[in-house]
Amino acid sequence: MSTTVPPWATAESYSAALRAGGGPLFLRGDDGSLLPLEVARWCARPDPADLDVLDRCEGPVLDVGCGPGRLAAELTARGRTALGIDVSEAAVAHTLRLGGRALRRSVFESLPGEGRWGTVLLMDGNVGIGGDPGALLARVADILRPGGLLLAETDPVDVDERARVRVVGVPGTQAAGAPFPWARLGTPALLRYAPGWESVGHWAVGVRRFAALRSRRATNSAEPPKRTAVISSQRVRKPSGDSPVADR
Repeated sequence: MSTTVPPWATAESYSAALRAGGGPLFLRGDDGSLLPLEVARWCARPDPADLDVLDRCEGPVLDVGCGPGRLAAELTARGRTALGIDVSEAAVAHTLRLGGRALRRSVFESLPGEGRWGTVLLMDGNVGIGGDPGALLARVADILRPGGLLLAETDPVDVDERARVRVVGVPGTQAAGAPFPWARLGTPALLRYAPGWESVGHWAVGVRRFAALRSRRATNSAEPPKRTAVISSQRVRKPSGDSPVADR
């Protein structure tokens, strides 16, 4: 798997917005279109829509693209096993300050507890990570345990778009770093990219839209259950046997 740091990870405008607790911040497409990023909401406490999603989580939870960590921190405060991953150093640091657990890692890199997570979260537009929804869903299926749950936030409108974007602050300013691939998906589009998944529900809370998908279950019912994923802080630790650790 690639270990190349994506441009999003080093975008100073993104790091500055996280430090400030708000924007303006946008994804700007090559065609000049601007997609607002709701940094202030991400830096705030979980809202009712977020809490509704967290109430649906099963088992240990991996929050992919955790941003400033409101969800990972809330799950940890509830006593749940939860880990956030994000390519942004500023996002990971913010999550740790909130009391959540997080690693600076891409979803396409090696992760602790692969194949043992009960739930994967793709919130706040993170179904667009990598610009290839099929590849992202295949990767999530590898991360989840058999029959595991994906909870994804989709676009409020029925859209299926792929683009190359840059992170920008004030509209019209030049973005730092190279463009990167991104996607926007409504719920119907997400389901089209998930033929191997079971759709177990979709719903709305206010203007926000969500979908729940379940991965394929193990074909051998006699297979012993896999152990719960184990996570830690970013401190380097020596693994014991095959027990996953967050620093792997």
